[in-house]
Amino acid sequence: MLQKLASYAAPVLNFMPIRRTRRNHALEHATVHMLQRKFKDLRVSGVSTTFGFVLLHNASAELVDAAAHDALKRLKKGEAGLAVHPNCGTNLMTTGVLATIVAVVLWWGNRKLTRARLNWTLVGMIGAVLMGQPLGMEVQKHFTTAGDPGDLSIRSVHTDEIKFPTWGRKLSVTLVWTAAG
Repeated sequence: MLQKLASYAAPVLNFMPIRRTRRNHALEHATVHMLQRKFKDLRVSGVSTTFGFVLLHNASAELVDAAAHDALKRLKKGEAGLAVHPNCGTNLMTTGVLATIVAVVLWWGNRKLTRARLNWTLVGMIGAVLMGQPLGMEVQKHFTTAGDPGDLSIRSVHTDEIKFPTWGRKLSVTLVWTAAG
């Protein structure tokens, strides 16, 4: 069903700025997959744009640089599965949307608090949470990432370190700048 919906949305999904962001999002996820294989205590968060992506992480600059280049090679070889990641914000948003739908459906109109309504809400929310990640992975696959990087290339990888004074820890910020796509 989502594949069919994506085919209807193809003109929008293939609009250059959206296509580039989707390809960069896929490269971001693939890079995180590569990092997780090499660095078991990885803490990472990222965001993608039309120009590349930014990672906030605790890995070395060299490891991130190598992971990004390896990720792009693997995507170009057809490993499109690397484009989706279980910890993507798309999964959180999908879960939130499902939970909101449950709440609206169960509480629309009559707002009287009853044990039965609370029980059904609990069951619906559990269902939303259980369905959120698998559905989110499909949303990533068809809408928010593009497993085919096309002519995407990495222009530069730049890392800086940030020390959080009140936290007492250092994290690195890496900008992966891409071209074409």
